[in-house]
Amino acid sequence: MSQFRDAVLSRRSMLSLLMANMGVAVMPPSLRATTRQAAVKEFDLRAAPGHSRLTAAASDQTAVWAYNNSVPGQELRVRQGDRVRVSVTNDLDEPTTVHWHGVRVPNAMDGVPYLTQAPIQPGGKFMYEFDAVDAGTYWYHPHQRSFEQVGRGLYGPLIIEEHDPVRVDRDLTWMLDDWRLGPDGSIRGDFGNRHDMSHNGRVGNTVTINGRAPGDLVVRSGERIRLRLVNAANARIFALDFEGHAPMVIALDGQPVSPHSPANGQVVIGPAMRVDLILDMTDRPGSRNAVIDRFYKGLEYQLTELTYAAAPLRSSPPDWPIELPSNGLPEPSVETAIRHEVVFNGGMMGRMVMSDMGGSMGEGRTGGMMNMMRGSGVWFVNGVAAEGHVLEPFLTLEQDRSHIISMTNATAWHHPIHLHGHSFRVIARSGEPTRHREWQDTVMMAPRERVDIALVADNPGDWMFHCHILEHQAAGMMGVIRVS
Repeated sequence: MSQFRDAVLSRRSMLSLLMANMGVAVMPPSLRATTRQAAVKEFDLRAAPGHSRLTAAASDQTAVWAYNNSVPGQELRVRQGDRVRVSVTNDLDEPTTVHWHGVRVPNAMDGVPYLTQAPIQPGGKFMYEFDAVDAGTYWYHPHQRSFEQVGRGLYGPLIIEEHDPVRVDRDLTWMLDDWRLGPDGSIRGDFGNRHDMSHNGRVGNTVTINGRAPGDLVVRSGERIRLRLVNAANARIFALDFEGHAPMVIALDGQPVSPHSPANGQVVIGPAMRVDLILDMTDRPGSRNAVIDRFYKGLEYQLTELTYAAAPLRSSPPDWPIELPSNGLPEPSVETAIRHEVVFNGGMMGRMVMSDMGGSMGEGRTGGMMNMMRGSGVWFVNGVAAEGHVLEPFLTLEQDRSHIISMTNATAWHHPIHLHGHSFRVIARSGEPTRHREWQDTVMMAPRERVDIALVADNPGDWMFHCHILEHQAAGMMGVIRVS
C-alpha cells in the first residue's frame, strides 16, 4: 500500500459537501444551458473489479477495475445544452468518486472527495447532475486515490456534441493509455512507489487505444475523420506523428481553436489533455502509413497503422469547413487582470533546478522558497506539499474578475497542470505570447518553463489545482484555489 493519499478537505468546502449529499447543485448563471430546451440524458455507471483483454494475446484477460465491466467505460455522448444525470454505484472494496474532467460543472458535482462531496463508500451510490454547457471532448475518472484507480482502468469518454458540428465522414474517439504489466499479463501492484513519485510518474510498458492493443485503422482514400484524442495515462506523454498525413488541430481540451498544423507535425498530448483533429485520408488505395509516438527520444515506437482499403471513398478529401463554433467562454481582460504567482518545485533534482534558475524567479525568491518548503511530500506548490485531509486554499480569486496566473516550473520534469471548474487562455510561454491563445483546462509545462494563463473566475467554490501526472499529485503537487 502506498504511503501517499489524496489530500483534499478545506473547511469552507463543508457547505458544498453537504449540498452535494442532499443532491443540490448550485448552478452559476454562466453554467446554465440557455441555448435550447434542454433534454435530460440519464446514465448508470458501476465501478467494480472486472477483466479486460489489454494485449494482443486472445487468451489474456487482465484483472482491472472498470466502469460497467468495460475499459474504457461507456462513452457518454450528449448534445450541448443537455441536462446530464449519471447514477454511480460503487462496487469496489474502497471509496471512490467521479470527476468530470474539463467540464465546467457546479462545485458540488466536481467529484473531489471531501472537498466537494463525501466519497462514495463501498456499496454506495451518488447521483451527479449538471448541464453540458460546453461542446467538446471530455472524460471522466475517479479523484479518490486516482493514481491507482485510474491506473487500474477506471475512466471513460464524455463527448458533448455541438449544435452544428463540423461535417466529417467518421467521428472517432481514441483513449490512449499505458499499463505496467508483469510477464503473466497482470497489472503490477507497485502503485505509489517512491521512484515513480519523485521522477516522471508511472510510465507503463504496454500502450493501448480504447483499452486494446492497437490494431490497424482501416481508412478509405478521400475520407475525412474527426479524431478525438484523450490521454488517460497516469504519466505517459504522447507525440504522435501521422506519417504521410497532415492533421489539423481544431480543439484543445474540448475548446475550439483556430485550425492549425501541430508544431513539427507531431500531436503532443500530455496526461488528461485532449486534442481534436481533422485527419484527411490523402494516400492511395492499398497504402499503409504508420502512426509513430516520438515523445521519448530513443524510445520511439509504432502505435498503429492507417491501412487504406482497396475502394476509395472519393477522389480527394472534401473541402468542408473545419472551424468549430465558439463555446462563448467569458473573455479575460489582460489589462485589468489581477496577477498571481505560482511556483512548482520538488522532485528528483528539484533543489538543483531551483538553484540554477536563481534570478529568473525573482531576487531572493528561490532560496527563500527552498527554506520555506513545508510538508513531507515530494512536490510543492508555492513551497507547500499537499497532505492529509485538510487542505486550505493557497490562492483566492475574486469572483467575476479577470486573473492572470503566472506559473513557473522550477523542476526537472514535465507537468500537465489542471484547474477544475474553469477553462483558461494560455497567453504566454517563457515571456513570449502564444500564437493561438488557446483555451485549455490542462496545460503542459516543460522543465524550467514559465507559463501565463488568464481566466475569468466565474464559477464559485473551492477547486482543485494540480499536476495530472497522478503520482505527482499524490505526492504533494496539488492545492486548492478558492473563487469567491
